[in-house]
Amino acid sequence: MESLTEKNFSTISRALALTVLLATTLAGCRAQSEETAAAPPPPEVDVAEVVIRPVTLWESFTGRVEAAETVDLRPRVSGYIQEVAFEEGELVEAGDLLFQIDPRPYEARAQAARADLAQARSGLELARSEARRASTLLESRAISREEHDQRQAALMNARARVDAAEAALDSAELDLEYTRVTAPVSGRTGRALVTRGNLANADQTLLTTVVSVDPVHVYFQADEKTAFESRQLMASGHAQALRIALDGGDGEAYRGQLDFIDNRLNPETGTLQYRAVLDNPDGLIRPGQFARVEMPVAELDQALLVTRKAVLTDQDRRYVYVVDDSNLTARRQVTTGRQVDDLLVIRDGLNSGDRVIVNGVQKVFGAGMEVNPQRVAMEAPDSPQDDTIAVVQP
Repeated sequence: MESLTEKNFSTISRALALTVLLATTLAGCRAQSEETAAAPPPPEVDVAEVVIRPVTLWESFTGRVEAAETVDLRPRVSGYIQEVAFEEGELVEAGDLLFQIDPRPYEARAQAARADLAQARSGLELARSEARRASTLLESRAISREEHDQRQAALMNARARVDAAEAALDSAELDLEYTRVTAPVSGRTGRALVTRGNLANADQTLLTTVVSVDPVHVYFQADEKTAFESRQLMASGHAQALRIALDGGDGEAYRGQLDFIDNRLNPETGTLQYRAVLDNPDGLIRPGQFARVEMPVAELDQALLVTRKAVLTDQDRRYVYVVDDSNLTARRQVTTGRQVDDLLVIRDGLNSGDRVIVNGVQKVFGAGMEVNPQRVAMEAPDSPQDDTIAVVQP
């Protein structure tokens, strides 16, 4: 009986030992597995160094194209339209014939005025001859002083009649010239509002419109804050060149020149009116088109720039993740400015030499996290590197 008890005790001891050993082995494996799972390799992210360079900040405005010269063409004399001498919508030069008013009544008046002038000149010659004869007879006392004075007065009246006849002829010939309604400016014609055979009244009937096409003007409005910011740049002459893109065009940016700034702000809208002049040699730009005008408003000697995709938003705050020399992340609150192509101007929050995460930021779960940074360029290789960069409001 005693031998059996010792045997059972020995068996139980060995089983307990195996159980303890197995538990220890499993605990060690589990600890090793947890340790391995808790220490994954640092995530790989792309970082780029903050770009620092001088830039010119531009503001974008909506404008409208207008003709430099617009003429509502009306006749200066009344008459029936004899000919419409242009194709509607075509380009014409100053002086080209557009409408011909029946000239025959005015030719007759001019002819009558010429006859009146000839008669007045004949009377002047007679009066001049009688005045000379009267002076000779007065010296020999053959006529009285009164008769001499009468002939001198007749000479003066004859001269006045000649002057009046000449003025009447000039007026008749001018009216005859006005029967040819010509283009007052070079430009594009509108629709013929009066056709052949219809009566046109002087200074009343609208015949057509003519708008100049080269150059054209682009008017736009700037708010008070922008107008104030840009005045120093304009005073230096750097804001004279503008870039203009037309709605419905091919996206090409035209070069314009700022040539007028209004002398006061509009009190109803709080804006200041600007005007740009734009060359249009082919006449392709039409008055009335909408335009997008980019005007330089400020210059920054040393601007800090980061790519737009690196800037994250937390409610109304903006921030970026930077990587230090130990490859640890840190969150930086930033104040952004205008957009420069694909980059944003950073007004506050970053310094020269900071490395910003530009790709893989979704792998970062908070500040102080270790990462494996891969250095990349902040902007694409084909991005512009000159000091003047187009900017739009973010």
